[in-house]
Parts: sequence; structure tokens; C-alpha cells
Amino acid sequence: MWSRGRRPLLALPGQSGPPLPLPLLLLLLLLLPGPAHPAHIKKAGATAPAPASWAPAAPAAAQGSTPGPGPEAERAGPFGRYYHEAELGAELAAAARPGLGRLYSLGRSLEGRPLWVLRLTAGLGGQVPGQDPAAVGPDPGPRVPGRPQVKLVGNMHGDETVSRQVLVYLARELAAGYARGDPRLVRLLNTTDVHLLPSLNPDGFERALEGSCDPPPAQGRAGRYNSRGHDLNRSFPDQFGTGDPPALDEVPEVRAVIEWIRSNNFVLSGNLHGGSVVASYPFDDSPQHKTSGIYSRTDDDEVFKYLARSYASKHPIMKTGDPRCPSDEDETFQDGITNGAHWYDVEGGMQDYNYMWSNCLEITLELSCCKYPPASQLRQEWENNRESLITFIEKVHIGVRGFVKDSTSGSGLENATISVAGISHNITSSKGGEFYRLLVRGTYNITAVSIGYMPMTVSNIVVQEGSATELNFLLQPTVILSEEPQTPVPSVAPTPDAPEAPASHQPIQPQDFHHHHFPDMEIFLRRFANEYPNITRLYSLGKSVESRELYVMEISDNPGVHEPGEPEFKYIGNMHGNEVVGRELLLNLIEFLCKNFGTDPEVTELIRNTRIHLMPSMNPDGYEKSLEGDSTGVVGRNNSNNFDLNRNFPDQFFQITDPVQPETTAVMSWLKTYPFVLSANLHGGSLVVNYPYDDDEQGVTSYSKSPDDAVFQHLALSYSKENSEMYQGSSCRDMYPDEHFSHGITNGANWYSVPGGMQDWNYLNTNCFEVTIELSCIKYPYEKDLPKYWEQNRRSLIQFMKQVHRGVRGFVLDATDGRGILNATISVADINHPITSYKNGDYWRLLVPGTYKITASARGYNPVTKNVTVKDEQAVQVNFTLVRSSSDSRNKSKKMKEIMADGGTSDPTTKEFETLIKDLSAENGLERLMLSSSPNLALYRYHSYKDLSEFLRGLVMNYPHITNLTNLGQSAEFRQIWSLEISNKPNMSEPEEPKIRFVAGIHGNAPVGTELLLALAEFLCLNYKRNPVVTKLIDRTRIVIVPSLNPDGRERAQEKDCTSKTGRANARGKDLDTDFTSNASQPETKAIIENLIQKQDFSLSVALDGGSVLVTYPYDKPVQTVENKETLRHLASLYANNHPSMHMGQPSCPNKSDENIPGGVIRGAEWHGHMGSMKDYSVTYGHCPEITVYTSCCYFPSAGQLPTLWAENKKSLLSMLVEVHKGVHGIVQDKSGKPVSKAVIVLNEGIKVHTKEGGHFHVLLAPGFHNINAIADGYQQQHSQVFVHHDAASSVVIVFDTDNRIFGLPRELVVTVAGATMSALVLTACIIWCVCSIKSNRHKDGFHRLRQHHDEYEDEIRLMSTGSKKSLLSHEFQDETDTEEETLYSSKH
Repeated sequence: MWSRGRRPLLALPGQSGPPLPLPLLLLLLLLLPGPAHPAHIKKAGATAPAPASWAPAAPAAAQGSTPGPGPEAERAGPFGRYYHEAELGAELAAAARPGLGRLYSLGRSLEGRPLWVLRLTAGLGGQVPGQDPAAVGPDPGPRVPGRPQVKLVGNMHGDETVSRQVLVYLARELAAGYARGDPRLVRLLNTTDVHLLPSLNPDGFERALEGSCDPPPAQGRAGRYNSRGHDLNRSFPDQFGTGDPPALDEVPEVRAVIEWIRSNNFVLSGNLHGGSVVASYPFDDSPQHKTSGIYSRTDDDEVFKYLARSYASKHPIMKTGDPRCPSDEDETFQDGITNGAHWYDVEGGMQDYNYMWSNCLEITLELSCCKYPPASQLRQEWENNRESLITFIEKVHIGVRGFVKDSTSGSGLENATISVAGISHNITSSKGGEFYRLLVRGTYNITAVSIGYMPMTVSNIVVQEGSATELNFLLQPTVILSEEPQTPVPSVAPTPDAPEAPASHQPIQPQDFHHHHFPDMEIFLRRFANEYPNITRLYSLGKSVESRELYVMEISDNPGVHEPGEPEFKYIGNMHGNEVVGRELLLNLIEFLCKNFGTDPEVTELIRNTRIHLMPSMNPDGYEKSLEGDSTGVVGRNNSNNFDLNRNFPDQFFQITDPVQPETTAVMSWLKTYPFVLSANLHGGSLVVNYPYDDDEQGVTSYSKSPDDAVFQHLALSYSKENSEMYQGSSCRDMYPDEHFSHGITNGANWYSVPGGMQDWNYLNTNCFEVTIELSCIKYPYEKDLPKYWEQNRRSLIQFMKQVHRGVRGFVLDATDGRGILNATISVADINHPITSYKNGDYWRLLVPGTYKITASARGYNPVTKNVTVKDEQAVQVNFTLVRSSSDSRNKSKKMKEIMADGGTSDPTTKEFETLIKDLSAENGLERLMLSSSPNLALYRYHSYKDLSEFLRGLVMNYPHITNLTNLGQSAEFRQIWSLEISNKPNMSEPEEPKIRFVAGIHGNAPVGTELLLALAEFLCLNYKRNPVVTKLIDRTRIVIVPSLNPDGRERAQEKDCTSKTGRANARGKDLDTDFTSNASQPETKAIIENLIQKQDFSLSVALDGGSVLVTYPYDKPVQTVENKETLRHLASLYANNHPSMHMGQPSCPNKSDENIPGGVIRGAEWHGHMGSMKDYSVTYGHCPEITVYTSCCYFPSAGQLPTLWAENKKSLLSMLVEVHKGVHGIVQDKSGKPVSKAVIVLNEGIKVHTKEGGHFHVLLAPGFHNINAIADGYQQQHSQVFVHHDAASSVVIVFDTDNRIFGLPRELVVTVAGATMSALVLTACIIWCVCSIKSNRHKDGFHRLRQHHDEYEDEIRLMSTGSKKSLLSHEFQDETDTEEETLYSSKH
């Protein structure tokens, strides 16, 4: 019997001590009256509740009059039966009393049953009398301010039925208690908004069987699940989910609850179940998804335990922690509560969804051992749970509550974030600014943050047991307007040349005039970033030689984001450490812009339309060595390595032999990252604006004109004319009496030659126009003079920034889809300096007034030329729409359809992932990923072979659901060659997902790559299910990591041996990168060839080596023609461009200090050509593009350099995981939709791939147009083009027609000719036979010989006539190394 062993149920009422013997108990039960007798409805004993003052309502059909118990109800009493659909609605409607309750519906189940919710709170309008409950709508009525919302959900599993009835009884109790004036219940409903959902799974309930306590699986599914067989408590999105939940169309009940949660601001919730007696709290699952035993802690663990205990402590069985359920009599729970995952792992549960995606804290309450007990037990179950339910609802009032409001207007701020120090789980305010934050007793520091307002923190908030502490936040707007009426900010900027702001407004001037050493500057920057978070972003480009941050303050109305069409501007100060005026002016400028945004029209317009980057100090180390009062000295001028940073950039005329400094590298990387348009480099020691070029071919002092000389003169004058001393041209006559600059400007080389200067590098290598501004005759003036320099330069600084809006601006767009074209070229006739468009196709071209012929062009498009008139005012907008050059021929191909990544699928999860790839490909996309991921890895030592093996095993043990460790083979000395796979389904075939391979340690003396791959593996595992981006990448990618291909050589190599070849070869003395041939002789190469490369299922391979800082792409063979050079170079460039210094092309290795590799990328044969390389074999035989990354000049640097090397390569490695999802995904099928496998896809008349099972193929290609030829036996060849975007995959569907041609001729013609030929042959044969038959027998032998020859001839004819196009095509396209099953790439379509 199901109740056996439950001590409270085997004891008689009022009995204490051991239970009675079973025979005596049965005898007594026979003598006792049945539960239908009214005399036994009330529970005996001191703790019995008051008699129920309510009775069941009449069925819906009989609701015309006052409800009253019918004969059956009178016999059974209010507890005597379960309520099915109609009666459930009637009971809930009866409880919805006027002024107190309202019945509404969330929607309907799969079978059309309503999902009723009863809302109870004082002051509501009730149901319309006589209204059919089945007809109620979704409107719950208006929100009541000041009342937190609580919800209780029952019957989620249809066969767990106690909750369904208990919630109806609770509704009756609350309504009746309020009516009779019960002080406790009146207070509760006057202060709380209660929502009761008795049955989330009414379909399952109708299939379940009363008396079924623990049904077997076959029977249980009939009622537990919804009508489509889905467990509703496994169907919600999950933070640790290993797969996608069911589609919402399959679980409309879940969809209804999700919308319910989103449209309300629930604070507390209970999910009522059956099958045990315990209160379970989040998390319900863990990243490991171990069946049980893992405590999966939330950030609110103490709150959840408090809530669970509040319920359990009032339940007579639950509080014992020993429910003695027949299904598991030995199961116990301390205090009657348990962490969900520690009990058993539930992925996709509702309580975790509430916590992760709303403000609501929900626990799960198991009410009874028997899932569907007989109705005779319902009264006991109600009495067991009554006090617990009411107490639990009351707990919504613990913690902190209040409002977040605008301090100026007093209006409530919706969606303000409320954060509690030490608890990494925030909530948000609801409409009106109201918030409720459940907390246990303690003292807290609480912060409110809202967009457009200054954050506010209140410290030492004391939370007591009982009612919530009141806490209100009054947030100040970022810009505080005075109480006097303000003139609206004009929508158009003032005239650019206006010398001053309007007289009616005086901008706020800076007050902070003193020299800022690095700690002081750092505090200043952080202060303004904190005080003005809505218009500032403080970031660092890297570190100086002495590890000081190279800070940049961004000021914009949308900081951190490039807004298409908005130009980007920068100022750089303090490049020479002892030239300090620029440093202080930029700090003054930060203060000026921040304090005047929103009140000063000129500043406001500038910030709203410009993304401004201010770098106060490029040389913070030199500054700290400099001396105040220095006029002409050089102490502190150079960086800590004693190199002049303004002679450290690559130069167009001279080879710069000094090693590139970290400060220089950081700035060059910065300029390659952002689409800067205009810049100034602030110096000291004179008073002049200096413009390019800074040197010439002879290196002598002479005017060195750039193609944009007129533009540069205009820019220089825009600054100097606002500085009266500078404009007069002889301001430093006391120091330099012979020096004069007309109007305060000069060509750089005409003043003196500066090879390696930063302004020329800007102009020649980016779209940015930069000038150098000398701000003061004294390099390091005394502090008392700083206000003077601000006053002299403040108008100049603003006016120069406004020049970024001169000339021509616009977009270059694709005529086909309207998307912006990246790297389109904008050229101006007669000015030999083209610029390029940015990622959204936006461009900016600075020009002086005049009429120009401007051309926009891009690879694969027809160029467009326009005549443009530029005026002396805001930039004229000119958009170019380019037509693809081969669109006509592409339109003629009706058999191939190109479906771009943004329109190729309606699958929301696929669309979401495509959006993710675009976001990661956008500016700062990978930076945001790295900032949001955690933690920082501790790379402090190298791993020996033993350590490496243990490390990999540790990853697999800790992350078994996403890792799989395999042994590819053994080295010459019998060490294992490990391969680690990371994916959401490791060791399972998923040919539709792209597969990427990372290999390191081919040379044992270069182990940096090994450590980087171990760090990458740990980074991915640590962030799975913690960082949503990493999680999605792992879920959609198969990642294979081979950290050490040459473990024997690695064991021989020695740390800090930068040039030693010891350990380079394997134990047999063979360089493994020369052994990848068809006759591979070494066990290591055979293992890689047989178990990885020849499987031909990789989309991309990245090999890590050492000895330089660059990337090589195939081929390493000295005389090999590269068929797919653009794509291979694109992949290599992608890695280099995401590395802070690699793309600079100057590895600066000590033994090759003069080495210059443009873009940091070179074909292997052009660098160190050799035969038998892994990348050549991978491309030729594995049909997988492979690049080799050289990570450091030193083969085996000290372990102390590992953190830096990881930081340098992390972004590049992650970019490969993003790139593998681009290129072309395709499917080949016939007209009936049947997939065509083993079709040949020839791209650009060179690359050949084969379709896999299902007709899929995937190939990585460089952005731009690519030709596709599709060939399959028995089908007509198809031709088309595909356009590959830089930030998304392109998808194609190729539809074949049956081939009706034979030998390239129409089938009808071939058949006619063949018929005529056969007729002629038959006629000829007959004639010959007739002639020969009349001859003498002496010719018989000859006749037979003739026939023999004729038979051979006929065999040849027959062979030729039966030849198929298959043989011709096979001959034409077959590679000697191909097999029928080979495929270049696999992908998910």
C-alpha cells in the first residue's frame, strides 16, 4: 500500500509513540466512520485549523443562482473529490469575489483547455456574475502599486494532483477569511497580489488515474506529460542546457508561462509537485549534469534556503526531513529542504528559468508521497499544507523594497538595475520604479543604476526578520538642468567657424589645473568615467614598458559602439614624456566636454555626432622621469627603453631599424581597429601646427607635399587661427629668434626631417589624417601657467575636432541587398590618396571646398563615379550603390538559388546564432567576448608530458559532457599523442557542424603553442554554460585540439633556449614538418595523417609554431602554384589582424631585426620553403586550409612570458572559432528535393569539394564573389556565383535537372543517328553475307577470319557507344588522390 511507512499516516489522531500493529490498525479502520461523514471533516488535536467556512461551488451549468452544495457535494463534502475542467472553473470563479478576485486565463493547452489563474488582492473588480469561466480572457486587471506579486503553480505534471486541489482550497480560504475579517488574511490580501494557477497541465490531469501513487513509466507518461509527450518541467530554456528545449509550439503551456512571467513583475513563486515531501530550491541542474550529488549553488543560496525552510517548518511531515515515501523509504532531507541538483539533476526546469530570466525567486514544493492519492486523503493534505502556503506567501515581504525615481521630476524609473554588493544577481524596477529585493537578515550595500542617470549606492542597509526595509533611490540625471527655463537644444549645430558659443550661454570651464602624475591621472580618468557613464568609456590600449596602462577616454553619446555614419576622432598627448601641455589639455578637455554635455549646444552637438577618443599620455614612463620647468631638455623624452616614439613608426622613405616599442605597437593596433578620420598629435617645444609629410626621399629639409596638401593646410589653419599667439607665427622668438611660421603652420619636412613619425604613418596606412601640434615653447611649464594654456587652446581644440565633419561622407551599398560594402575604395580624381569604407559601408573623405569627381569601387562590382560639390560647411552626404559586375549572368542561372545568411532559414536558434557571428565579427565584438568571459587564466609554468597528460585528463573529468580525450597514436618513444575534442556532443558524428583543428608542438623546441592551446581548452571549458557566447560557439562547433605533436622533442628542449634546435626534431632526428608525404616514415606524422587529415572532415586547421611573429599560408613547396591564394591569405590575415603586433609586419626578432613581413602574413615558400609540410599535406590530401602561426621570436621563452603571449593570441584564436562559421554552406538536390551526395562542387575553377550525405558542402572563402560549378552524374552541370560576406556565411541551394544530353548532343539527335547507323550496319552485313555465301568453300577460312576481325570491330563500336558522360567527367575532374567518399568540408546548413 502506498502509505506504508509514513508514520504520521499510520498513527491514529492524537496518538504518540510507535504506530499500531497492522492487523489492529485495519480492524480500527473498519470500525471508524468514513471520510464522507461530516463529523470527521475537522481534524482533531490542538493544532487543528478552524473549520472550513466555505463549500464547493455549483458546476458551471448551474451557476445561475447562489452556489450551494448539491447532493453529491453534500455527501462528499468540499474535500471528497477531484475537480475536473468544468467544476474547476466554477470553483475558481466562485472565489473571485467582487472587490477581491479576478479570474483570467494564460491561454490554452494543446487540447484546448483553459489555463486558469485566479488573482486575489483587495480592491479588484470581480467576475461578471454568471460569466462562463471558459470564456474569461487574458486580462488580469490593473496592477496595484505597493503590492508585491506572488504566484503559485500547480499540476505541472498532470498526474501530480494534490497541488491542483490544494490551490483551490487556498483560494477559498483566502476569500472566505477576508470576508469574515480574519486579521491575518485581511492584512495579507491588503498588501499582496496573489496569483494562483491550479493546473498548468490540464490535459495530463484528464489522462491520469486516481489512486496511482507511483505509476510505472508506460502508465505515468499518460498523465505526467502534455499531449505531445513533453515534460513541461524539462521544457524551459536552461543556463546549463546541453540541448535545445522543445519548440514552443509543442509546449503552449510553457509558452504561456514564459509570457506570464515576462509581462508581470513576480517577486516570489512556488511550483507545487508530488512524489515526495520536501522543499527544493535552485539550481535544479549543474554544468556537469551528474545525476545527483552536486550542490548547484545560486548567488541567492541563503535566501532560497530561508524560503524553503519557511515552508517546510510549517508542514508536519516535511519538517521532519523523513517523509518515508514507499518509493524510497530511506530518503531523508535535513530540515525538509534540498538543493535541486543535489537531489537529482533537472535540466530545463521552471524554477531555474524564473531566477535566471526574471526578478522572481521560485522554489519547488513536493507535497505528497503519492502523486495522485485517493480523494479521501485530500482533507489531510490540505491541513498539512495550509499553514505552509500562507506563511510562504507572507515571505514576499522580507528584504528591501522601494522606488527608483528621477530626482528632478520625481517620476519612477522603469528597468533600473538594483544590485547588492556581494550577490551577483541583480533585479530591475518595474513600471513606476517599484522594486522588491528578497534578502535574509543582514547588512547590505545596495546600488541603483539607470541609463541616463548617475548611479547611487546606499551603504549599511539593515534587513531585519519580518517586513521589508524601505529604501528609495533618487537618481540624478547625467546632465542636471537648472531650475530656470532652458532654451531647447537646437537640432542643428552652430556655424563651425563661430569663434565663441552664443553670448547667452557661458560653458563651464575646467577647474582642475595641476600636473597629473600617473596615479593622479588614473584617478581623474576613473572619476569622470564613473560620474558620466552614459557618455564616457575608459579603456586601455595595452601597457608601457614599465607596465603602466595606456589609457584612452572615449566620449560619445553611445560609448563603446561605432554608429554607422558617425566619424571617429582622436587626440594623442604626451608622446614625448617631457612635453606635458598636451597631457594636461586633454584632461581639461575631458572635464570640459563632460560638464557641458546637454547644456552647451556646441559641445552637445559635437558629442552626439562624433565618437571622440582622447589619449592623454602615450609615454607615461617618460613623463614620470621628466622635470617640471624643463624648457628644451630631453630627460623623459624617450620611453623607458630610450627610444623616441616619434621616430619608431614604419616610414615610407627610410628603413627604421629600431625595434618597435610596445607603446608604438599598441597605437598602431589601435589605428587598425577604429575607423579614425581625423587626429592630432600634441607636442611641445614650439608653437605651430605641423602637417605631412614629415620627411622626403633625400632626408633633407624641404617641402614634402602629400597628395592632400590643401586639406592639411586647411586643417592646420583651423587650429592655429583660434590660437592668436600661434597664428602670428613667431611666438617663441625669445628662444628661437630666427624661427617664423606663416599663420602658425608648417609642412613637417620643410621645418625639419622626421623619419618614422606617427602622423605620416597615419596618413599612409589608415584613412586618418593627422597633424602634429606644438602647443608651448616650454616643454614642461610650471603648474601656475596651466590655466593660460587652456585659455589659449580651448577654442582651437573644439574647432579642430569639428573639421571631422568637412568634405564628403556617406555609404557604399550593395544594389542587391542594400548591405554596406566593407573596404570599398573611395578615390578622388587628381588626388592620389584613396580611402576605404568601414564595416557598414560608411566612409568619410576630408576635402576642401571645390568640385570633385569621386569614384566608389569594390571587387566584384561595377564602379560608380559622381561629380560632387563640397562647400565650406558640413560634409555633403554622397551614397554610392554598386551593382555586382556579373549579376546578369547570375540571374540567368535559374537552377541555383543563393540564400544569404540573413535570410536562409527561419529557425530562430539558427538566426540567433547567425546574429551572434555578425556581432562577434563587428568592431570590438571579440573584445566584448573577452571582457565578459572569466576567469583570467594563471599561465605560470610549462607542462611536461606527464603534466600535460594529467591536465587533459583533468579537463575531461571535470567537463565530461563537452570533452573527449583520444589517443591518436604513439611517438617514437611511445608517448601518447593526445587529441582533445570540445563540443556539446563529443565523440559523436555531427557532419553538419564545422570542425576546426588546432595543432601545436610539431617542433618540440617551440612549446609556446602547446601552452596556448591548453589555455584555450581551459578557457572554453571554464566558460561553457557561464558565458552564453562561448556556450553557443561550443554547441555549434567541433573543436579538436592536439597540443603536442612531438612530445619526445619537447622533453629534450630547455626553457629559455631562444635559438637552440635541441628538441626540434623527434627522437629519431626527423623534422616532422618534412615528413608529411605519401610515404610518411615517422609514427607521429602517420598518427596525424591517418586519424585526422585523411578523415577529410575539417573546415579549418591552425598550427602553432615558434621562431618569429607572423603567419604563413600554403604552400611551403617552393614552386607550388596557389589556387586558393586569396582565401588562404584572408585566413592568415584574420589571425594577424587580431594580434596586437603581428599585423605590423615587423617581428623585430633579435636574429632578424630587419625582417619586414607586410601585414604579418606571407606564403610559406616565400619565407622558409621546404617539402613535406603538414599544411601542404592538409590542403592537398585533407582538403582543409591550414595556416601556421609563429607565436614568438624565442623558441622557448621563459614561463614568465606566457601570460603576455596568451593575452596577445587569445583574440586571434577566438577569431578562428568565429571564422569557421563563415564561407559558403550549400546543399545540392534534384528537382524533387532529394539530396545529391558525391556531387562535385568546383569553386573558382580550382577548389574542388564533394557533397556529403544529405547533399551538404561547406567551404571557407575570402569575402567577395566566387564562381560555382556543380557537377553530378546524370544531371546537367550548373553554373552560378555566390557572394561571401565578411561577417556571415552565405548559403546556396543547387537544384539539378536530369541530363538529357549524350556526348554533349541532344538525346533525340543521338538516338536518330544511332538508329540510322545500326540500320546501315545491318544492311551492309546482309549484303556481305549474300555475296560471301555464293563463293567457293576455299574462301571459308578467310571469311571466318574476316568475321573475327569484324567481331572485334563491333566490340569497339559497342564499347564506344555505351560510354557515358560519367567516364568523361570522371576523367576531367578526377584527382589521383581522390576517393569516392572524400569531402573537403562539413558544415551545418
